[in-house]
Amino acid sequence: MSVDFDPLAFHEQAVGTPSHESVGEMRALLVETLEEAGADPAVDAAGNTLATRTADGHGDPDALQGGTVPVEGAHLVLNTHVDTVPPHVPFAEREGGEIVEGRGACDAKGPLAALVDAFLRADVSEGRLTLAVTPDEEANQTGAAHLAGTLDADGFLVGEPTDLDVCTAARGQFEGSVTVQGTSAHAATPGEGDNAVRALAPLLQAMETYDESEGRSASEAPSGEQRDPRGRGPGEHESLGRPTLTPTLVEGGEAPNQVPAEARITFDRRSVPPERVHEFRAALEEHLSEWVPSSMGLRVDLEGREAPYLEAFATDPEDPLVRALADASGGAVRSFGAATEASLFAGHAPTVVFGPGVLADDQGAVAHSDREYVRRADVAAAADAVRATVDELL
Repeated sequence: MSVDFDPLAFHEQAVGTPSHESVGEMRALLVETLEEAGADPAVDAAGNTLATRTADGHGDPDALQGGTVPVEGAHLVLNTHVDTVPPHVPFAEREGGEIVEGRGACDAKGPLAALVDAFLRADVSEGRLTLAVTPDEEANQTGAAHLAGTLDADGFLVGEPTDLDVCTAARGQFEGSVTVQGTSAHAATPGEGDNAVRALAPLLQAMETYDESEGRSASEAPSGEQRDPRGRGPGEHESLGRPTLTPTLVEGGEAPNQVPAEARITFDRRSVPPERVHEFRAALEEHLSEWVPSSMGLRVDLEGREAPYLEAFATDPEDPLVRALADASGGAVRSFGAATEASLFAGHAPTVVFGPGVLADDQGAVAHSDREYVRRADVAAAADAVRATVDELL
């Protein structure tokens, strides 16, 4: 189809549209843009914006969910998000307009502009192409969770700032807490209680060594040392490296003259395949329980979520989607440096993360920072690469 769409002009409008508190205005811009280009977008019950194309033209987005796609050929989904983190940073230009600054410039309105361009202008000669844009990637990922459970797809291309590299793997990310239950007593007679705060010191040490003792493979064990047969952790992943377990908050006690009966450590877990979140919770609880006195209790809880946890994922680097996008972009095939809702799709079909911009540069953070930026040439290059990938696969 022939469409008069300027991804750079759309990108400028998008960056200038606040979407850190509500995505309503930004979603309206996206819907209006698609309608003006001849598409027939719809907003589903989870707030996702959906549009679809086939060789015959534009399909019905409602037909995508809840059943088998009624079209011969592959079904490729282009996904990114319209929400941004606060605060809003106004649109600006530098270096003669070659660089766009502002909230969402690279995360993820640059990728969004590229995906919209590819959706509208790619040559779909067979199969189906879907644009699926979520409303809450930076918060709860309920939009992506809804899509993952209803879209029947053969591949997902997720737009995030990757510097035009093709990312086939990402760590999982989830949070939880370790709660120690002791017995309260007066601080004048501490022996009559079980001090939960005092129990935190060995637990913090045990958390530091959890992956070493639970996840080390036999091949990694020093010569003559046997791996702990209880080891259940994932060890080191070939592209993502080792998982991390980081204590981030410590709480405990109610009064300065009282032996504390309860204390809590909040942690951040960055997982690697093949670890699954609930298996990790049980393994960590068993590991840490060995480090508290028998008179005290210990419990590991995961943070409650509406959507599933962001699990670690890895797509085969030789998958046709990966090879087509790498050939079209010229980018390296590597892992992604942050957790992403791509993990919600990866259990259903091969999934890659791709887009213009960077998470960080040699000066520090870019995405989510006050200096967020993207090069206009990279937005255009990303659009060309995705369009060429769609042309090859569909």
